[in-house]
Amino acid sequence: MTRMLLGFVVVGVLAGICAAQFNPNVLCDRTSIVHLFEWRWEDIAAECERYLGPNGFGGVQISPPNENVIVKNPDRPWWERYQPASYKICTRSGDEHQFRDMVTRCNNVGVYIYVDAVINHMCGAGAGKGNVSTCGSPYDTIKREFPAVPYSSVDFNDKKCKTESGGIENYGDANQVRDCQLVSLLDLALEKEYVQSKIADYLNVLIDIGVAGFRVDAAKHMWPGDILAVNRKLNDLNTRWFHNGTQPFIYQEVIDLGGEALSVNEYIGIGRVTEFKYGAKLGNVIRKLNGEKMSYLKNWGEGWGFMQSDRALVFVDNHDNQRGHGAGGASILTFWDARLHKMAVGFMLAHPYGFTQIMSSFRWPRNFVNGKDVNDWVGPPSYNNGSTMAVTINEDTTCGSGWVCEHRWRQIKNMVIFRNVVNGQALINWWDNGNNQIAFGRGRAGFIVFNNDNWDMDVTLYTGLSPGKYCDIISGQKEGNVCTGKQISVSENSLANFVIKSSDEDPFVAIHVNAKL
Repeated sequence: MTRMLLGFVVVGVLAGICAAQFNPNVLCDRTSIVHLFEWRWEDIAAECERYLGPNGFGGVQISPPNENVIVKNPDRPWWERYQPASYKICTRSGDEHQFRDMVTRCNNVGVYIYVDAVINHMCGAGAGKGNVSTCGSPYDTIKREFPAVPYSSVDFNDKKCKTESGGIENYGDANQVRDCQLVSLLDLALEKEYVQSKIADYLNVLIDIGVAGFRVDAAKHMWPGDILAVNRKLNDLNTRWFHNGTQPFIYQEVIDLGGEALSVNEYIGIGRVTEFKYGAKLGNVIRKLNGEKMSYLKNWGEGWGFMQSDRALVFVDNHDNQRGHGAGGASILTFWDARLHKMAVGFMLAHPYGFTQIMSSFRWPRNFVNGKDVNDWVGPPSYNNGSTMAVTINEDTTCGSGWVCEHRWRQIKNMVIFRNVVNGQALINWWDNGNNQIAFGRGRAGFIVFNNDNWDMDVTLYTGLSPGKYCDIISGQKEGNVCTGKQISVSENSLANFVIKSSDEDPFVAIHVNAKL
């Protein structure tokens, strides 16, 4: 942990930045980011300092920081954040002053900020006319006027879209997907140099404040060349925290499960791309749907038809598909299935494929009608006036007030550390029983074992680790020279016995060199 804490020194932050194309810009000893969905800026700043920095998290994806319309029917849904009214930094997460404070404080402890950038569209056509927005900026969706930007009717794709409704009617038609309205959201004419410049101006303000990169929302609904044109207008990152000439990290939301007119291959030359097949297929395996088995994961990654690893951003679930939107359907594992979810995240963080993102959620009152959750719109924990509740921390370090905070679950936090420890080490010493018991090592730095069968596991395996006693970081953790969970003894010939009952709270075990007793 001492090496991780060096990130608290800004000089150490500058010295530790890796340089590579499509680089997430995290410190070299950090390998994962967390999506603190709908958190307030002041809560994120505090979390960077008290938890994320000390535990080796590389960064935070935040909710869109630009001004959005206030939607009161339904009452302040989470998706109002994806209905821009302007590019002012002013939302229920906080104002520009609080945003700047968050970026500075997080950067100073080596935890970088990645902005969810909504640049494909402005708010929905049904928002009407008025100034019911988070900063009071006026807008008129009928006339297509957003004076706070400013945009006018000539800056939208209404005339370019050829469908009768003005919306996407056929996802097999690439022109419709990119030129027509996505669920009535006013589609910006991104091929116009003026629109590109207004978007770049907004993103450059964020870059100058100190953010490290962007998730490009709805990238599938924009022409790749237009996204690239915006990227070319972006500044290099702020040299207070990043080396001179460092470019912002770009990862694009492109849902491609196959069978449509668009492909992730059209976007991988621009930046990383969200690999939605990852969580969908891993969920099938962990849930044992359609005859899938964990033993089939031996060639996980490109062997499963995924994009190349150095272009992929991966996750078990995200804010859309945990609510049944986006991709994956019933196969997606979320905090509602905590036992299986932890196992899936554990596998993701142990396996070398892709750059990993962890979801940190809030609860909502699920209500299924005909198989659909009719409460999937519910916004974050809020007070009666609609403002977002603070994230409270319980004595056991979990979160309260409706915040789930999966990133604070011991098993997930310790696997974030595991991934940091084994970073750069090859996947070796694979073992499986032909069903749902598997194990593999990461060089001589770590070893992980899973039992997802309906019977107990008792096997002796070659770990590749040096002899000694190790603390299992899933059932507990190393505290000084004491292990609060299971202890695993590795023999002189690197063998270890693993006993995992099918009824165990967490049916997997992980050890690494920094957990040696």
